Amino acid sequence: MRTLRPQLASLLLLGMALAQRQVTVQEGPLYRTEGSHITLWCKVSGYQGPSEQNFQWSIYLPSAPEREVQIVSTVDPSFPYAIYTQRVRSRGIYVERVQGDAVLLHITELQDRDAGEYECHTPNTDERYFGSYSAKMNLVVIPDSLRVTAIPQTLNKVEHDSLELKCEVSKSTAQHSHVSISWYRQRGSEAPVEVISLSRDFVLRAGSAYAQRQATGDIRLDKVGETTSKLTIYNLHPSDQGEFYCEAAEWIQDPDKSWYAMTRKRSQGAVVSVQATDKEFSVRLETEKRTYIVGEPVEFRCILEAQNVPDRYFSISWAFNSSLIASLGPNAVPVLNNEFAQREAMGQLKVAKESDNVFVLKIYRLRLEDSGKYNCRVTEREKTVTGDFIDKESKRPKNIPITVLPLKAGFAVTAISRTPGVTYNESFDLQCIIKPHYPSWVPVSVTWRFQPAGSTEFHDLVTFTRDGGVQWGDRYLGFRTRTAIEKAESSNNVRLSISRASDTEAGKYQCVAELWRKNYNSSWTRLADRTSNLLEIRVLRPVTKLQVSKSKRSITLVENRPIPLNCSVKSQTSPDSHFAVLWYVHKPSDADGKLILKTTHSSAFEYGTYAEEEGLRGRLQFERSASGGLFSLTVQRAEVRDSGSYYCHVEEWLLSPNHAWYKLAEEVSGRTEVTVKLPDNRLQVNQTHKNITVLENQWVTLECLVSSRTSPSSQLSVEWYVWRPGHPEKEVVARLNRQSTLRYGDPAVLGDLRGRLHLESPSPGLYLLSIQNATVRDSGAYDCRVEEWLLDPSDRWYKRAEDLSGLITLTIKQPDPTLQVDTATANLTVQEKESFPLDCSILSRSSPESHFAVTWYNLRAKEAGSRAEEDEDEEEREAVLSVGPDAIFSPETGRWEGRLRFQRLSAVLFRLTVLQAGGADTGNYSCRVEEWLADPNGVWYRLAEEESGMVAVHVQDAGSTLQSVICSNDALFYFVFFYPFPIFGILIITILLVRFKSRNSSKNSEGKNGVPLLWIKEPHLNYSPTCLEPPVLSIHPGTID
Repeated sequence: MRTLRPQLASLLLLGMALAQRQVTVQEGPLYRTEGSHITLWCKVSGYQGPSEQNFQWSIYLPSAPEREVQIVSTVDPSFPYAIYTQRVRSRGIYVERVQGDAVLLHITELQDRDAGEYECHTPNTDERYFGSYSAKMNLVVIPDSLRVTAIPQTLNKVEHDSLELKCEVSKSTAQHSHVSISWYRQRGSEAPVEVISLSRDFVLRAGSAYAQRQATGDIRLDKVGETTSKLTIYNLHPSDQGEFYCEAAEWIQDPDKSWYAMTRKRSQGAVVSVQATDKEFSVRLETEKRTYIVGEPVEFRCILEAQNVPDRYFSISWAFNSSLIASLGPNAVPVLNNEFAQREAMGQLKVAKESDNVFVLKIYRLRLEDSGKYNCRVTEREKTVTGDFIDKESKRPKNIPITVLPLKAGFAVTAISRTPGVTYNESFDLQCIIKPHYPSWVPVSVTWRFQPAGSTEFHDLVTFTRDGGVQWGDRYLGFRTRTAIEKAESSNNVRLSISRASDTEAGKYQCVAELWRKNYNSSWTRLADRTSNLLEIRVLRPVTKLQVSKSKRSITLVENRPIPLNCSVKSQTSPDSHFAVLWYVHKPSDADGKLILKTTHSSAFEYGTYAEEEGLRGRLQFERSASGGLFSLTVQRAEVRDSGSYYCHVEEWLLSPNHAWYKLAEEVSGRTEVTVKLPDNRLQVNQTHKNITVLENQWVTLECLVSSRTSPSSQLSVEWYVWRPGHPEKEVVARLNRQSTLRYGDPAVLGDLRGRLHLESPSPGLYLLSIQNATVRDSGAYDCRVEEWLLDPSDRWYKRAEDLSGLITLTIKQPDPTLQVDTATANLTVQEKESFPLDCSILSRSSPESHFAVTWYNLRAKEAGSRAEEDEDEEEREAVLSVGPDAIFSPETGRWEGRLRFQRLSAVLFRLTVLQAGGADTGNYSCRVEEWLADPNGVWYRLAEEESGMVAVHVQDAGSTLQSVICSNDALFYFVFFYPFPIFGILIITILLVRFKSRNSSKNSEGKNGVPLLWIKEPHLNYSPTCLEPPVLSIHPGTID
C-alpha cells in the first residue's frame, strides 16, 4: 500500500490537466490468493464541484455478468447488498480515502466468491455530464498453494560455533509467479531482525545487522534441493541467540508490470542459544555536535559494547556537570530527579533504552542553562538466587561538553518572484526569503498577504504557522485549490506556488515573518516580526489566435430545400476554447443584420428575434463537428422570403482557472448570399390533338395525360371542358380538385350527360373521362385543364402552374346504314279467285337491334282520264298495307279490305298474301322497308329505307261455267231443274258429278300454302320487337262470294 500512494499522487496531478471527468481504476486482471488482504485503488480527475468526491464499488459476478452487485459506498451506508452487508459492517470490506479524489478498496480476507469484474463509480457533481463516471477491472481469486515448513528444534551453541537450518518452500500455482525466501531472528517481543534473504529476482541480500558478516562469508544461504534452502552461520556471536525462522512470499506480476506479494507464510522456529566466552564490555558516548542554539534539540547516545548483552544485566545513569539526571535499571524504567522530571513530564526531555546496547538522553528544546558537561555510566549487575542485584564492574566514557547560544532576533524578509507578469492558466512562484537562516526547529511563522488589483486593503492569504501547520485565510478560499505552500527544510524560506493564474490572482503580495519562543509553561512569546517588500503580479489574458473563415459564397436553391450554412474556425487560441456562435441574416431592406440563433459557449440555444418573427424555430438545425472547428446551421424547408445574406459572429471563450468563463475574442465570418426561388414549372400535359369517332350507345374514354410535373409530391386538379357545335363558349363538364373531390358542371348544361360520366385516375398523372352510352348530343371538342399545387414550407398549398391538353374532337354518329332489300324482279301469273304471295326479304341490316317498318305498294296503269291530266306518270301507286316498327298495321281500305294476310316468317322475311285475286289485282307490286333504331335515351329514329324489286302479277280470267249460266237465267234454271228433271235427271247427276270433281280440283289449287283463301277482315299481330320468331297472326274469317 505504501508503494501505491506515490503512484496515486502522480496520477492525481496528471488528472488535474484533463478537461473532462475521468475515472481510473487499477489495471486488471489481478490474481490474488484466497484469504489474503488486498487493496484496489480508484481515482477521479477532471471533475467539478467539491474536492472530496464520493466513490461506490460494485461487482459483476461470473455467474451473472450482467447484474450489478453493490459492495460499499463512501456516502451511502445502505448501499451494500445483503451478501456484503455483514462484511462491510465488520470492516472486512472498507474504503480508505487516500485523498479527496482517490481511495483504496480493502478486502481483508479474500474469498473465492469475491472473484469478478469490479466497477468503481463516482456520483456526478458536475454541472453537466461530460466524460466517464466509472471504470472496471477484473479480479481473479486463486487458491493459496504456498507451503513453508522447517523442523522446530532447540539448539545450544557456544560462541564461535556454526549453525545450519533448513527450510522447505513449495507452491502449485497455475499462473507464473516467483518466490522470495527470507530468514529472520527474533528475541521475545522485539522486532524481527532480517538475517539474509533471496529476493523474487534471485538476488541474495543480508540484513543490515548481518551485512558485514555476509561480506566476510560468515553468513550463507544455499539451495540444496528443488524446494529446500539452507541457512549457514559461521562464527556465532552471543548476539545471534534467539528464534530463527524462514518466511516465504509468492509474487505475481500485475498488468502495470509491478510485482505483488500475493501471500506470505513463515515456518516454525528453531530456538538457538549462544553461550558467550568473554564478559568484558566497553562504553562510549556520542552526540551530533557541541554548539547549539536556544530551542534546538540535542541527543546523547550511550553505546554498550559487550557480548551476550541480552543475557546480562546492566544499569545506566546519566549525569550533567557531575549531577545525576536520571538512571535506568535492568528493567529499563527511568528514574529522574526533580528538575528533569518536570521537563520530562512536559515532553521536553526523554530518557530511554533504544536497544539492548543503546541508551538515549534527548532534550527537545535546549535552554541557555543546559550548557555544560554530559556523561553516562554503565554498571553490570549480577542477579542472585534471591532475585536481588549485585553491582559488579562499572564504566563510563569521557565527558561531552556542549554550549547553548542565545537566539539572534535581528533578521530581514524579502519577497521575490521570477515571473511578475504571467498569462492566464500559467503558474508563478513567490518566495519569502528570511535572513539569516534559522534552523528548522526555530519557531518562525510566515504569512503571505494579498491586495487584489483595484483594492487598497491587504488580507491574509495563508500562514505557515510556528508549529509547522498551514492556516488559510477566510477571504480567498479559491486560492486554496490552486495554491501550494512549502517551507525549505534547510531554511525558513517559504515558497508560495500558484497554478492556473487568473484575474483574481492579480495584485500585490507581501510576506510577514514572526520569530517566536516557546516558554516553559507552553505559552508563546513573539520575539520579532518583519514585513517584506511589495511584489506586484500582473495576470494577462492570452493573445487570441481566433480566425474565422472570411470566404464568400452564393447559394441558389429551390423552395422547400434545406439552406446549408457553414461557419469555420480556422484557428483558435487554445484546444480548450469554447465558442459562442451567433447567426445573422441581412435583408436588402434592413440596415443591420437580424439575429437568427445564438449558441452559447455552454452549448445552450437562444433564438433571435428574426427566428421568432418569421417562424423559423421549427426549421432550424444546428450541428457542430466532432473536431469542434466547424459549425453548421441548416434552415429546413426554405421559403422565398428566406433569401438574404447570412453570416456568423464567433466569440471565443476560455475557462479561467477559477472556473469562470470569459470572452477572449470575437470575429465575423464572410457572407453567404442565399437566393430561394420557386420550383421551375415542369408541368406538361399531353398536347396531342385527337379525333375520336364512335357509334352511338357505346362507351368512350377521353385521356388527359400529365407527362411531367414540377414535384413528385405536388397535387393536381383536373377540369374537363367541352365545346359543342353551335355553342359560343366552352362548358365545364367535371372537375376533380387536388383533394380528389369530384364536382360536375352546370346540370342545366350537362343534362343527362352528368349521369353517364365516369372520372378515374388509374395511375399517377393519368386521368380518364368516360362517357357511358354516348349520344350524338355528346359530340364536341373536349380538353382538360390541369393545375399543379405545391406545399410551401409553411404547409400552405399554392397553385404553381397550369396547362391545357390538346383538343379531343369527339364525334358520336349513328350506325352506317347497311340496309339491303332484295331488289330482284319477278313475274307471277295467278288465276282469278286464287291468292298470291308478296315476299319482302331483307338481305342485310345495320344492327341486330333494328326494327323494321314494311309497306307494300301496288303499281297499276292509270285510267284514261288520269292519263290526260298527268302525262308523265303513266302508273298509279297505291299502298296496300303498312306495318310500323312497333307492329301496328295500317287500316285496310277499298278493294283490299278483308283480302290481306300478313306473315313474318323470320326477322328479315315478311310476306303479304292477297286472297281472292281478281282482274283488278293485276299490276306491279313492291315493298318499301324502313330501318328504325333506338337511341341511348330509348327514342326511335329512322335510320334507312329501301325498296324491293318489282313483282309483276297477272290475274287470268277463268271464263263462264254451266252453273253460272243456269244460275244467271231463271227460265233456264226452271227449265233445267224442274221441267225436264225426270228427263235430265241422269244427265244432271252426271253433270253435277263432273262439276264437283272440277271444284275439288280447284280448291286444292287455291289452298296450296296451307291456309284457305279467306278474306282477312282484321289481321291482328301479337308481336314483340325483340323477338326473332315470326309473328303470330290472328286471322278472322271473311266472306267468300
